[in-house]
Amino acid sequence: MKRRSYYCEHRFIGNGCLFFFPFLLSYRFLEPASRDSYRSKRTLSGIIEKNVETYGIDNWGAEYFGVNRKGNLEVRAPENEKFTADVKEIIDDLNKRGVTTPVLLRFPQLLFGQVRKLQAAFRKSIKEFEYKGDHLCVFPMKVNSNRAVIEEYLREGSRYNFGLEAGSKAELYAALGLDQAKESLLVLNGFKDRDFVELAFAGAAAGKNVVIVIEKLSELDHTLDLAAKISDENAEADMPMLGVRVKLSSKGSGKWEKSGGEAAKFGLTTTEILEVIRRLQDAGRVDMLRLLHFHIGSQLTDIKRIKNAMKEAARTYAKIHQMKIPIEYLDVGGGMAVDYDGSRTSFESSANYNAREFANDVIYVIKTVCDDENVPHPTIIQESGRYLSAYHAILVTNVQDEIETVVEDLKPLEIEPDDPQIVLELHDLRETINAKNYREYYHDALENRDELFTMFNLGLISLVAKGKGEVLFWDICEKADQFAQLKKYVAEEFTELRRLMCAKYLANFSVFRSMPDNWALEQLFPIIPIHKLNKKLTEYATLCDITCDSDGIVDKFVDLHDVKPVLELHKLVKNEPYYLAVMLVGAYQEVMGNNHNLFGVPHEAHVFIGEDGYIIKKVVQGATLGDAVSSVRFDPGQLHDTFRKAVLQRIKEGRLSNNEGSRVIEFYEDQVSSYTYLAPNGT
Repeated sequence: MKRRSYYCEHRFIGNGCLFFFPFLLSYRFLEPASRDSYRSKRTLSGIIEKNVETYGIDNWGAEYFGVNRKGNLEVRAPENEKFTADVKEIIDDLNKRGVTTPVLLRFPQLLFGQVRKLQAAFRKSIKEFEYKGDHLCVFPMKVNSNRAVIEEYLREGSRYNFGLEAGSKAELYAALGLDQAKESLLVLNGFKDRDFVELAFAGAAAGKNVVIVIEKLSELDHTLDLAAKISDENAEADMPMLGVRVKLSSKGSGKWEKSGGEAAKFGLTTTEILEVIRRLQDAGRVDMLRLLHFHIGSQLTDIKRIKNAMKEAARTYAKIHQMKIPIEYLDVGGGMAVDYDGSRTSFESSANYNAREFANDVIYVIKTVCDDENVPHPTIIQESGRYLSAYHAILVTNVQDEIETVVEDLKPLEIEPDDPQIVLELHDLRETINAKNYREYYHDALENRDELFTMFNLGLISLVAKGKGEVLFWDICEKADQFAQLKKYVAEEFTELRRLMCAKYLANFSVFRSMPDNWALEQLFPIIPIHKLNKKLTEYATLCDITCDSDGIVDKFVDLHDVKPVLELHKLVKNEPYYLAVMLVGAYQEVMGNNHNLFGVPHEAHVFIGEDGYIIKKVVQGATLGDAVSSVRFDPGQLHDTFRKAVLQRIKEGRLSNNEGSRVIEFYEDQVSSYTYLAPNGT
């Protein structure tokens, strides 16, 4: 968010300087009501700036996100930051159309922006270092295989001859039916059987620049056999290019460090690469070997590790080229990281480099090695997926309710003289705790609570007494927490207490479906309210999803200095919707989401940002109950038949009337087309 700038005029008088601030002068002579209005605006601006800082929007937002004067989250078009879309207005608009949360908002322009950033970074680096090769990108379809995402990427990427990467037969099958730029590549990774390889040959026959990356020697056997067979039928037939993936000793960094190194899943050893070259030479097909590939992992957080891998791979490329092999492409794989927390560090959810720094190091290292070995600079292929697609998608959901953690009395607590001694002691602690003794009294309260539970389990106190004791204990905890947070250093035990005492907001979504990496890998995603950001944050909360699983929680949040155990939010207001956005979910989350609890995919809206605001260009309905059960091979029609028989039997037995039975059957069958998620706020 840009800070306000005020006009200032200055005049020099003698050796001094007179500064004139018109806005201060005008304030002085304002009427009292106008002064109040001015103060209000200044206060409002201060609250917004504070909230922007709290959520770190300027740190992780890549200049795509901000907060407007209404206190609503806004998305900015990369081509013009003055073109913005108000996310709250979009959600309100969708609600009027009957599209409720959770809903995935796509902003294709943010995908375009990342494509341009990447290309611009490499263009500048190529020019600066006088690199003689080129730079191309292939988008890994595994990162986000949604048709709309792939097509939007190709639409923008075609300007730079950006292509695709496919790692399975299904991905290749889809890719071959898409329009790519004529000069772009279609790189094929992963393990391959004969059908996979033959499908690649079909792509070459259709005029695609297909590159089969050899992962196992058996794949080379299939390739040579098919090449010989096709050549016998047509000597001029177009053949796919070949690549080899080298297994480097260098490792990556972050959660996927094990993806690289000598024990990596993919890649050929030096001796295996030499064997591939020998077999190609024997078959007279060495001209097909055009690419060297390596990959050391996803979300590479440390640029130093990347540079080490580049040196090793560039040296391997140079040595292969010196063997009179017509190799011309060096595929540096994927792994370019997204700075999810905005800390610019080597932390697992961050990265200590940006696009330009990445490009500089890649270009410089490869150029230096190639010049040293006196070989041509290769065309660099980059398989960036996460970096390109993460920003464009936002999951917006509503907070359904609050799950009570802290025990509170539902009526004013009354302490009687004849209450058990343990209750009276807790009451005394609550009434006398202060800033000096809070730590000691908190420890005493912990002991008393244990004693309270022991006495109840032994049958020595009543259920009423136990309830009073629990209320008093949590009252003490709340007061102790308040005193602890006033200190410069908050002891660890009180950090844990805050985690324990925080509110639990029930969010209408599935962690497993929409942000699986948070559950499986503890990947951090920025989470922020889409409205009320012009109001103070008063609550500390964790998020619980609506799945029937204890792991369906989010209790780690992005922070500039550390991982936060709680998220600053607003207090829920009855019958008033409260919306949260999970940011940067455009990479992997959709394709990795599973069928846990059969929630299925959420609604989806494609939004274009223009001079006059936003346009909802497309709405894709989320999973219905019928869709969800069909995904695990239930037949809705068969379910309806079985349910109908059960109801008819109840009618026959006289347990239901005909009208009641008909109503129940109709309601059940109508649910086949209803949304799998909850109606917002219980409506």
